[in-house]
Amino acid sequence: MSDAAIRDRVRGPGTETVLIAGFVLIVLGILWYGISMRQQVLRNSTTGFDGLQAWLSSEGLSAQGFSGGWQIDQSTIGLLVLPIYDTRPGKVRPTPETSEELLFQQDENDLTYDLIRDKARRVDALIALPKWRSAMRLEDVGHPELRVEAGRLDAMLRQLTGIPAARLSYSGEAFTTFSYRTGAGRSLTAEIYAAQLFDAPGCKPMIGRPGAMLLADCPLAGGKGQRRVLVLSDPDVFNNHGLRLGDNAFIARDLFRKRAGDRNILIDYSLSNWLREPRNTARRERTWADLKRFFSPPFTLLWVGAALTLGLFLWRAARRNGPVRADVLGPGASKTVAIAARARLMRLADQDGAMVKEYARARVAATAAAMVGPAEGHRIAGSDAFLQYLRRRHPDFAEPLAAALSEIERLPQRIGANEAMQHVDELERILEQITHDT
Repeated sequence: MSDAAIRDRVRGPGTETVLIAGFVLIVLGILWYGISMRQQVLRNSTTGFDGLQAWLSSEGLSAQGFSGGWQIDQSTIGLLVLPIYDTRPGKVRPTPETSEELLFQQDENDLTYDLIRDKARRVDALIALPKWRSAMRLEDVGHPELRVEAGRLDAMLRQLTGIPAARLSYSGEAFTTFSYRTGAGRSLTAEIYAAQLFDAPGCKPMIGRPGAMLLADCPLAGGKGQRRVLVLSDPDVFNNHGLRLGDNAFIARDLFRKRAGDRNILIDYSLSNWLREPRNTARRERTWADLKRFFSPPFTLLWVGAALTLGLFLWRAARRNGPVRADVLGPGASKTVAIAARARLMRLADQDGAMVKEYARARVAATAAAMVGPAEGHRIAGSDAFLQYLRRRHPDFAEPLAAALSEIERLPQRIGANEAMQHVDELERILEQITHDT
C-alpha cells in the first residue's frame, strides 16, 4: 500500500464530513431555538399568563411559569394553572398553508384529555379554557368573530367535567362585570370583554352565577374518587390581556392566595406530565462526598505534587523567550554554540583582532568546503593549502587573498571595531569573487 493511501486511511474525518456534521448541528439548533421561542412568544402574548406570574410574585406569592424539562415534586404545588390552547385535545391540529389560515386557526398546540386530567388529579388545578384564535395573539386584535367555535368548547366541558348538560354561552354586552367578595369581606368587580360563560349542573360558581358562570368549582371526569377542579371559561380574567381590566388583578391575588397558601403556584404550559410524587422522585446514587474522598489522604499528596508540577511547568513556559530555534537542533549544533560563545568572550575581552583572525580561518575553511565539497575540503582548509590550490586553479585571486590574510595575521590582539570590520569586508569581497568565479 502506498504512503498516500496509508495517509488517507489514518487521516480521519475529511472536510466534507466536518461540514455536513456542522450543518446538521446548526439545523438542530435552529429547530430547538424556534420551538423554544414559539413557546416563549405564546407566554408573553396577549393570551399568555406570564403577566399573572409577575403580578403574583410582586405581591409576595410564589409563582412560576413552566414549559417542561425537569421533574417537579407535586407536593410543593399549591395550585396548578393549566392554560389550554387546544380546542380538540387528542387530535393533531392541521398545519396552516396560508396567512389567512394561520390567523384563523383555533389551536396553538396539541394536548390530550388524559394528560389534562392526569395533571388535575395529582394536585389542585385551575383549567383555563381557550377563547381566541391565533389572530388575537398575532395581530393584537380582539373581536367576537375571532373567538373559537363554541361547539368545540361544549365538547371540552363535557369531557373534562363529565357533565352531559354542560354548555357554553356568551354575554350580549361588550364589557360585562361580575362581583367578587374577598376573604376579608371586600367587594371587587371583575370586568371581561366579550365574556365567555358556561353552565354545568353540579358546578359551584365562584365568579358569576348559576347558568352564567365565569369561574366555578366542578367535578373532574374520569378516575376514582370525587376529585374537583376549578374551571375558568374565559381566560381573559387572568391572562395578559385582561389582567389589567377592572379588579381582575386583585381578584387573582386573593383567589390564588386562598387556594395555594404558602405553596407554589405553577403555570404549566408543558405538553407532558412532569409532576412526580416524592417517593417516585429520582434520587442520585452518588453525592459530592464520593468525589471528596479522592482529595483526602493519601490522595492529598498526589494532588499537591501535581499542583507543584503544574506550577513549575507554567513558570518554565513563561520564562522561555520564544520557541526553540530550529538551527540549534540541527547537525553541528554544539560546534555552532561553541563558536558563538568563543566570539562573545573575545568581544567582552576587547580582543577584536584575535576574533578577526579566527573568523578568517573559519571563512577560508568554509570556502574550501564549498568549492571542492566537505569530503575533500578539510585537506585544503588551511590558509597555505588553500592558497596553493588557488595558484593552480585561480591564480588571479591567489595574491590578493594572500595579502589580505597576511594583513589579518599581523593584526594585534586589540584593535578598533572599525578597523576590524574593514579587514573583514576586504576578506569577504575576495572570497565572494572566488566563489562566484568558480
